[in-house]
Amino acid sequence: MRLSEFRQAVNDEFGSGYGRVVTSDLVLPEFSGHTAEQALAAGEDIKNVWLALCRAADVPQSRWYGAGLPQPRR
Repeated sequence: MRLSEFRQAVNDEFGSGYGRVVTSDLVLPEFSGHTAEQALAAGEDIKNVWLALCRAADVPQSRWYGAGLPQPRR
């Protein structure tokens, strides 16, 4: 997943305004209490940040596969 795909997935899921709030304010327990923006700035894998954000924000698992991520095989 590229950063542009991450941004698009965030906008698709949360909207542009709220998406900025979620990525800058929501603490991700999987990244030592950092926000998504802090985790990305620290060089964490973008896909892993996206998935951690989905879990922390209670996004239904059916929508975890945002822009740039393949749909799971059934």
